[in-house]
Amino acid sequence: MSERRQVVMIMTDTQGANVVGCYGRPEMRTPNLDRLAGEGMRFERAYTACPLCGPARSALFTGTYPHTNGSWANDIPLGANIRTVGQRLRDHGVHTSYIGKWHLDGTDYFGAGHAPDGWDPDYWFDMRCYLEGMSPEDRLLSREARTPEMIHEHNITEEFTFGHQCSDRAIRFLSEHNDEPFFLVVSYDEPHDPFVCPPPYCDMFADFEYPLGENASPPGKGEPPHLREWRESAKLPVGRKSMKAPMYFGCNSFVDYEIGRVLEAVERFAPDALVIYTSDHGTPLLSHGLPTKGPAMFEETTRIPFLVKWPGRTPAGAVNPNPVSHIDLVPTLLEVFGVETVPFLEGESMLPAFQDPSVAPRDLVFMEFHRYEVDHDGWGGFQPIRCAFDGRYKLVVNLLSSDELYDLETDPGEMNNLIESPEHAGVRDRLHAAMLEWMNDTRDPFRGACWERRPWQSKRTIGWRGPMRLRRDDGYERRVLVYMTGLEPEEFVIDLS
Repeated sequence: MSERRQVVMIMTDTQGANVVGCYGRPEMRTPNLDRLAGEGMRFERAYTACPLCGPARSALFTGTYPHTNGSWANDIPLGANIRTVGQRLRDHGVHTSYIGKWHLDGTDYFGAGHAPDGWDPDYWFDMRCYLEGMSPEDRLLSREARTPEMIHEHNITEEFTFGHQCSDRAIRFLSEHNDEPFFLVVSYDEPHDPFVCPPPYCDMFADFEYPLGENASPPGKGEPPHLREWRESAKLPVGRKSMKAPMYFGCNSFVDYEIGRVLEAVERFAPDALVIYTSDHGTPLLSHGLPTKGPAMFEETTRIPFLVKWPGRTPAGAVNPNPVSHIDLVPTLLEVFGVETVPFLEGESMLPAFQDPSVAPRDLVFMEFHRYEVDHDGWGGFQPIRCAFDGRYKLVVNLLSSDELYDLETDPGEMNNLIESPEHAGVRDRLHAAMLEWMNDTRDPFRGACWERRPWQSKRTIGWRGPMRLRRDDGYERRVLVYMTGLEPEEFVIDLS
């Protein structure tokens, strides 16, 4: 590294752009994030790689899509030969520390309680660590104190919460290691349930009605059957004008408070550090009548907040309107620290966009979904999806259902499915071709003619014996050998025709 670099990455869980003040929701009361946006850059169209906790985090911290790294559902760990950004930076002299929710070790929601390779074990603090520091009674309370009445009855303070204890450890790290290059991740569980937050946050939204858009009502024709079945099975009210979720919104403001504590410590101990804030995914909030994240690519779940502050480099108050993806974060971090990227990574550095809001890091954002979890069925079981989005048009191929195409410029609520529209066939087919090419380029193990053979698609381009796509160099393992020759490859795609 040519100079000392310091990066603090702050993330939340289940916090879409639609519940953060600086994204047009001032009633959400997120003053610290709003201030961060004012001091740095807000990315208007940032997207998760998968709208589900574990797979989303797998892309964030490996720079590869879930279908590549193996964590394609909750409670499936990363593949044994997959390296995280912690390992890559640690091996180049960066002090890497992860504090908070991990959700990538394949155990359960709480984690395994010990640091994976690449992260400083002295600061590791997942939710298993949090619970093991409690009495059995307090463990139960940490899951049951979900109402203002319970919180007041048991005198729940901020010190009791996972979020506050994560902040405490992050502040300690910043105070003790501000004279060295570091990459610090602070990963909050909030505002994800169980919705434990202290006063005044547990009372703050008691009477608040969150306004719902037109897409709280069922759409017109063209809705894929799996979405209709999901909505009907959830038995939630549809067509309402507003909704109440006081503890979710309270935790949303509480985590902003905790983020503010860390941001104050950054200003005190590492004022020149690059600060990145994002979330793994959002949640529907009754849009389309859906109860939670799952097999759907609607904006409420896939579009996430993404803020960047880098004093002297990022223009204050800037807004980048171009699509960006979590898949590009690892290559960006490697460039920040002067570490050479490797062909195995499936994103590209977006560092130029951190400094110039007119820069578009990519033309298309790709997203995917397979199933909710392997140890229980969030709705629907196996529902494989691939999605391509160019900033205006979004194509969603639901392999076991029917497909979707939306024009977000004229239909921001994604209510009018244009998949059969003759006027939009050119846009649809362009996105479809790009999606198939992406699946091929990334060696998607689920790829095949089934993704091309759609009722609306008359063209066929995939051959039954296509080229061999070898695993690209990852910077750690020995190079793969070509099956036909036993020699190292000269290129990673070999024509078998």
